[in-house]
Amino acid sequence: MHNIREIYEEYKLMKTLQLHMLRVAAVASMICDSFDEPIDKEKIVKVCLLHDMGNIIKFQLDYFPELNKPEGLEYWQNVQKEFIEKYGDNEHDATIQIIRELGVSEDIAELADQNHFHLLCEHAAGDNMFVKIMHYADMRVGPFGVLSYEERMEEAKKRYANHKDRFKEEGRLELVACGKEIENQIFSHCSIKPADINDQTIASIIEELKNFVIH
Repeated sequence: MHNIREIYEEYKLMKTLQLHMLRVAAVASMICDSFDEPIDKEKIVKVCLLHDMGNIIKFQLDYFPELNKPEGLEYWQNVQKEFIEKYGDNEHDATIQIIRELGVSEDIAELADQNHFHLLCEHAAGDNMFVKIMHYADMRVGPFGVLSYEERMEEAKKRYANHKDRFKEEGRLELVACGKEIENQIFSHCSIKPADINDQTIASIIEELKNFVIH
């Protein structure tokens, strides 16, 4: 058993990626704490803490040069190369491999495997609240902190404008609408509103999650 900080260090994750997953898990934790039905908070938090473990594979390391500090661009390029050599060039597949490598239960890997933007409408139409909360929490966190759902979608549109796998605008807008429907579904069961989740309200949760034990 290791706490999440030890795992992040072992896999040489960039601080910004560590913080992203901690923020996503904190958003999910806050939702679970206000949910009006029984829900396995530990499972949702665990998958959120691991959901992007392989993401350095897709990073454009020169996009936010300030995030390469203090190690520097060359260091992170070498780490990226190591990940690709070990896990392949698909960051999502790498994440699932790492989750299984950590020896956590298979349902955590299966949940993480659902974290695809193109599945939003399928998730909105389904009844799996674990997937809805996991995916929504991820859609509330940008590179530098918590955003509203709308702000996050706009930020992602700009950041992935030239990405090889970008969606056509009509398809993207349909998926964004499905994500909004997921937000409405989640908060119909919550005692808090989406605006109650922000960098200030999750700060103390993040500190607690740094000691979360993965087993």
